[in-house]
Amino acid sequence: MTLSAPDITHSPLATSLRTHPCGSLRLTHVGETVRLGGWVHRSRDLGGLVFLDLRDRAGVVQLAFGPDWSDAATLAAAAAVGVESVILVEGTVVARAEAQCNADMPTGEIDVQVTSLRVVGPANTPAFPVAPAKGDKLPAEELRLRHRYLDLRRGELQRNLVLRHHLMQATRRFLDARGFLELETPILTKPTPEGARDYLVPSRVHPGEFYALPQSPQIYKQLFMCAGYDRYFQIARCFRDEDLRADRQPEFTQIDIEASFISRDDILAIAESLVRDLWSVGGIEAPAEFPRMQYAEAMERYGCDRPDLRYGLELHDVTAVFGASELSFVKAAIERGERVRGLRVPGGAVMSRKQTDELEQLAKGAGASGLIVLKRTAEGLDGKVAKFLPDGAAEALGLAVGELGLYVAGPDRIASPALDRVRQAVAQRLDLVPADGHEFVVVTDFPMFDRDPDTGALAAVHHPFTAPHPDDLALLDTAPERARALAYDVVYNGLELGGGSIRISDPALQARIFGLLGIDEATAQARFGFLLEALRSGAPPHGGIAFGLDRIAMLLAGAGSLRDVIAFPKTTAARALFEGAPSPVPPDDLRELSLRVASRSGGDA
Repeated sequence: MTLSAPDITHSPLATSLRTHPCGSLRLTHVGETVRLGGWVHRSRDLGGLVFLDLRDRAGVVQLAFGPDWSDAATLAAAAAVGVESVILVEGTVVARAEAQCNADMPTGEIDVQVTSLRVVGPANTPAFPVAPAKGDKLPAEELRLRHRYLDLRRGELQRNLVLRHHLMQATRRFLDARGFLELETPILTKPTPEGARDYLVPSRVHPGEFYALPQSPQIYKQLFMCAGYDRYFQIARCFRDEDLRADRQPEFTQIDIEASFISRDDILAIAESLVRDLWSVGGIEAPAEFPRMQYAEAMERYGCDRPDLRYGLELHDVTAVFGASELSFVKAAIERGERVRGLRVPGGAVMSRKQTDELEQLAKGAGASGLIVLKRTAEGLDGKVAKFLPDGAAEALGLAVGELGLYVAGPDRIASPALDRVRQAVAQRLDLVPADGHEFVVVTDFPMFDRDPDTGALAAVHHPFTAPHPDDLALLDTAPERARALAYDVVYNGLELGGGSIRISDPALQARIFGLLGIDEATAQARFGFLLEALRSGAPPHGGIAFGLDRIAMLLAGAGSLRDVIAFPKTTAARALFEGAPSPVPPDDLRELSLRVASRSGGDA
């Protein structure tokens, strides 16, 4: 097929091979001669008249081949071309008869009558249909991940990745307009503990020594602040060798932000404005201000630090009511200083015994010894333990007729996560979560430390560079587990979008925190010496926040998994099926790295 040089001045996407993207053609193009390139989406041979749907990332257009405008060779080629083959065509845009218009297609009012066709990328029969029939289920995800290049042709995934692109560009525009510099940090880094296992990379030129892939750019962005680059951001690739879930991947992308000469309120104002911008890209209007809630309040009212505010079901302390009961196991818990807390479920009395037993299993799965279930009927309280409660217990518990009460006795560290799990399950099963709800909250004043109940050792709740709340500095010497941190999370519909903190800029305070964490001076110098030197060289007050870009894209796309918004994701077994990674390494390559692989039996392989 011989093509004359097209006029490409009218379209930034035009090339020497195409004048328009397939999905861009409309009635305004009727009468124009166009050149298109794309994949054969569907084929229909009506005997002498052939229709091909041609697809590119802009959409689908119908090509028409007929004896009145296509020569015999072109018509024969159209009838023979396979689905998913790549073709180049030239033809004229014509309007469809009104009865033949397809309102479900943006290009449904026109056809392209093709005068020439060339197959440039013949395709084998695909492993699964890229364009399944309406109502058909998608193939198994494992098959789609194995042939990811086919899966990525699907309109849903293309829309998701286009949305992800727009979110990244909106982030860059937003932060650039506010004076932030997009600066890169190393991928080959020094192993440092940040709460998860590092991916290690052996050094060939330094046998026996290793780099780590970064869990976050945390230390580097603090170095930027010490160096005077007072506003930094990066759309950063991060790596964590941890167990996977639908919302976790071993490599992920975060919007990383750090700024100097700011307070907590300053960085949160920037963060909230950025979230509003990103949600507008997704077609959702976020509120002008996000409510604030302290960590202690969130745990008391909802049992978790990322509460879903789209529905009620708040927790209540009912220790006094159960303390007056004849339940020996509850009284024993109260005598140990534990509490009884729970929630009231409006209309929950309709739940069956099987359903409440399932809720109890959820509570036990979170560590609770059991779940106390009470129903308020017109006759009074109903439940296994109802007869052991004092008169007037229903009123004291605040249970109205038709309501369900669910309670856990135990220490808060067990009862809170158990009740959180029960609360979420009840809301889902009774359809209490509004489908169009968009509730944000900023949780502040997290604890600085967790104390191991067995060893008594302290661990940083966020990371060891988080600044303590200035009102709690004295507690570092007397009761460090009660000290709050200048840490914060942005939460949306019960999911953490991002978190951050004001950092420690005083090297003496940083050394003090290391000491509380059991990190002696020699260990601190070995692990973090370059940061400590920078702090001693003059460090401004600084802080930041990091948002999970993958999660934001998943939420705004309405996707069910991070894998639906990442081009080449790993499975829950941390495998890249499309390329067969991870894979064994030849022995010669291992020897060059001074490595040997131990067999499962304990010997060398």
